[in-house]
Amino acid sequence: MANRPGNERGLVIGVDTGGTFTDFIAVAEDGRVFTHKRLSTPDDPGAAVALGLAELLGRIGAAPPPRVVHGSTVATNAVLERKGAPTALVTTAGFRDLLHIGRQSRSELYNLTPAPASPLIPEELCFEAPERLGVGGEVITPLDAQAARALCEAVKAKGARSVAVVLLHSYRNPEHERLLGEILRAAGFAVSLSSDILPEHREFERASTTVLNAYVSPLMSGYLTRLGDTLRERLGIETLSVMQSHGGVSDAAEAGAYGVTTLLSGPAGGAVGALRTAAAAGFERIITFDMGGTSTDVSLLPGRLQMTTESRIEGYPVKVPVIDIHTVGAGGGSIAFVDRGGALRVGPQRAGARPGRGRG
Repeated sequence: MANRPGNERGLVIGVDTGGTFTDFIAVAEDGRVFTHKRLSTPDDPGAAVALGLAELLGRIGAAPPPRVVHGSTVATNAVLERKGAPTALVTTAGFRDLLHIGRQSRSELYNLTPAPASPLIPEELCFEAPERLGVGGEVITPLDAQAARALCEAVKAKGARSVAVVLLHSYRNPEHERLLGEILRAAGFAVSLSSDILPEHREFERASTTVLNAYVSPLMSGYLTRLGDTLRERLGIETLSVMQSHGGVSDAAEAGAYGVTTLLSGPAGGAVGALRTAAAAGFERIITFDMGGTSTDVSLLPGRLQMTTESRIEGYPVKVPVIDIHTVGAGGGSIAFVDRGGALRVGPQRAGARPGRGRG
C-alpha cells in the first residue's frame, strides 16, 4: 500500500468526455498528477470512461476513489448536432408560436436578412393547453384533468418522448403545470416544468431554457444512470459527481433531471482548470481557448470566473447560471462541406472518434 500515489480518501480523478477523445486526470494526495487519454466511444460514451478509469488506476497502482468528477459534452453535442430527445412543447392557448416568434432583437445589427436559429421543436409538436392565469397567478381559465388527459393523448400521437410545459405566469402559480406534469409523467413522458426549471417572467427565455432541459435531460439521465451502474459494478466507484455549467458539481441524479445545467459541463471544467493553472504560473488575466472535436469554447477570465444568466448555445437562450463561455459548433473534427449556395461551411457534424466510418 505504501507505493500507491494516494489512498481512497486522497485520490481525486476527473474525467472529461468529448465527441472524439475522453481525457482523465488523477491528482494524488501528495500532489502528483497523472493523465490518461483514449478515444471516445460514440455509441456509448460511458464505455470509454469505464475503460479509461480501469487503465489509469491500473497504471498508477491506486485503489478506486470513492468519487469521480465527470465533465461531459453529451448535452452540449446533442444541441449542437440536433440529436436530443423528440420533444414537445405545451403552452397556454394562443401561445403555441412562442418559440418561433422569439424576440425582435437581432444579433447581427447590419445583416438585412438575419437567419435566426430554427427552434428545437417543430410546429407540429407545439400544443396548446386550454387554460389561462393572470399576471398575479389568479386563475382566469381553469385547466381540468379531462382536458389535460386529452392533451396528453394528442402529444403521444405525435411520437414525442419528452415534454416541456411552459404556461403563462406559472412562476406565480404552478398549479396548472403540475397537473399537466402528473398526467404526462403517468403516461411515460419525461417532463420539464418551467416552474421548476426557471420560475421567472419573460416567457420566451423561460420557454427556451425549459425546452433545452426537456431536449437533453432524457439523454443525460440515461447516460449517467448507465455509467453510474457500470462504475459501481466493475470498479467499485460508488459516487459519480457531474460538473455543472456554473463551475460547481452535483450528483448524477440531479444532473440527469436538470440536463440544461450541464450544457457547458465540459467547457466549465476547462475554464476552472485553466484559471487555477494560470494563477499557479503567475498569470491572473487570461483568455481560454478550448477546442474539442465538435465545438470550440472561449472564455475571458480577468482573474476570476465570470458568471452570467444571459448565455446562448447555438442561438438558444439559456437563462441559468453559467460561466461566461462562448461556444461554436466547429472543432478539430468538424466536417467541412459546400452548402447549396456554394459557400464553404464547417460543422456542426463531426468525424468523431471514428473518422471515415460514419459521423461519430
